[in-house]
Amino acid sequence: MAKLHRYGFYVFAAVMLLLIPALPLRAFWITQLNMIGLYSIASLGLVLLTGVAGLTSFGQAAFVGVGAYTAAFLAAKMGVSPWLTLFIGIALSVVVALVLGAITLRMSGHYLPLATIAWGLALNYTMANMEFLGKYDGLMGVPPITVAGVALTDGKGMYALIWAFALAAALCAMHLLDSRPGRAIRALKSGTTMAEAMGISTFRYKIVVFVLAAVLAAISGWLYAHFQRTVNPSPFGINKGIEYLFMAVLGGVGHVWGAFLGAGVVKLVEDQLQVLLPRLIGTSGNFEVIVFGVLMIVVLKYAPDGLWSFIAKRFPTPPRARDWASAAALPARPKPQRGELLLQVQAVRKEFGGLVAVNDISFDIRAGDIVGLIGPNGAGKSTTFNLITGVLSLTRGAVQFRGQAVGGLPSREIARAGMSRTFQHVKMIPEMTVLENVALGGYLRSANGTLKAMLRLDRAEERALFAEAEAQLTRIGMAHQMHELAGNLALGPQRLMEIARALCTDPALLLLDEPAAGLRHQEKQALANVLRQLKAEGLSILLVEHDMDFVMGLTDRIVVMEFGTRLIEGTPAEVQASPVVRAAYLGTEH
Repeated sequence: MAKLHRYGFYVFAAVMLLLIPALPLRAFWITQLNMIGLYSIASLGLVLLTGVAGLTSFGQAAFVGVGAYTAAFLAAKMGVSPWLTLFIGIALSVVVALVLGAITLRMSGHYLPLATIAWGLALNYTMANMEFLGKYDGLMGVPPITVAGVALTDGKGMYALIWAFALAAALCAMHLLDSRPGRAIRALKSGTTMAEAMGISTFRYKIVVFVLAAVLAAISGWLYAHFQRTVNPSPFGINKGIEYLFMAVLGGVGHVWGAFLGAGVVKLVEDQLQVLLPRLIGTSGNFEVIVFGVLMIVVLKYAPDGLWSFIAKRFPTPPRARDWASAAALPARPKPQRGELLLQVQAVRKEFGGLVAVNDISFDIRAGDIVGLIGPNGAGKSTTFNLITGVLSLTRGAVQFRGQAVGGLPSREIARAGMSRTFQHVKMIPEMTVLENVALGGYLRSANGTLKAMLRLDRAEERALFAEAEAQLTRIGMAHQMHELAGNLALGPQRLMEIARALCTDPALLLLDEPAAGLRHQEKQALANVLRQLKAEGLSILLVEHDMDFVMGLTDRIVVMEFGTRLIEGTPAEVQASPVVRAAYLGTEH
């Protein structure tokens, strides 16, 4: 029942759209609906790319042009079957997206959208200046698509095909977002550090979502070419790229159905304004652009999540059906024997220009121990932590984990070796449930990719992932909150959720970066009980923390740092009795 409710709007939309051709509508409205369908497919790519992955692109219209021009040239000039041109157009868009993505997706900040404007303009001017593509006049005489021997020559004929592709694209996008690769793509928006620590290659998934957006745009272009039966460069310029992004943001850039709502609102309102505004103002001009600019400001001010957010709040998604009770267990790594040498930090050093942040620090961790790394503010604890986990590169020194040199490896490779971590400032995906956030930790223990996810061939593995996520939440006492949105949790439960996510990776060593920071007394006690339980189960922990009472009651050994150097190492009792530690914290030995 929950699954049916989850897809209820999809079923409703599909039925309503199938019934529309039976209504006595004028050809004008059928054309409008066709254009909305074409715009929705292209905008859906931006929902995935910009709304979900957080990668802003103004070049989506250029990829629509790639699909349209490929179809028009091959079908009109070369006599190639329209259905074959679809696959050729998709293949060409994938090649172009791979080349452009490899160059531009390494950029961040404002450089990425500027780069998409640059290559969007370049692709559009290429289309407009190629002799064999008809230059600015474009290509005419594009043949209609034939289905079961029937040529789709009118709007009603194309309507069913356009909306079949649009609904199929929406269904595939919904499936993708509710999957292992979908969670990896969602993690991109929060930055790369957390995702890489879970073993995810963030650059790879940036390429994946960029290619998916390009493919959706190319499909829209293919349908556009055979619907209009002619193509020219005008609909594929930077202005149209901005309009596609406007549609996605207006409708709800983080929602699949936001692309459809945004496309419908923009297309219908734009056409009506083109008629009404000249009558009101008394002169002709593109005044609808001014109205849309004002509308965009209002939406960003009062509905930053888009218009679809109002519908989503009114009809919330029900909790996920618990269908993983009999799921198979995920693969587990061999566990170290208690007392086995697990981690060796050997004279690690980190320099930032002339500043020595970590100065030849060395210590070991053995299996089954909790080791604390403490020191005053600015002592270099977090920097040492990030050197061990691969967030920062070593200036010199070595880190060995279970006999393997891991110093200098990327975070995802260190995670693959069996280390998992939490963060000083909680890193999560607030729009996902607690269960889904924790399931992200099982990424390296699963294998299904994007295509299997979109075709829903990954369900057995997904059930195993959710069973493991629930088991880890039960382990730390949070199973009753697994269906809550992570962003709605208080700080204490968020930190516990991060620990559950780290445990979902099946680590041999758990690294906690200031897990008690900002917690109330009772929350600290609950966290300490969880860590004692994990130790009793044989898990090894490296703990960076400021709270001395918290550390002293938990750890087997403590490493004290000051100004980037190791001050002392010993048992909690030895550290408490040390005059040099008191001097470091209090500024005096007395």
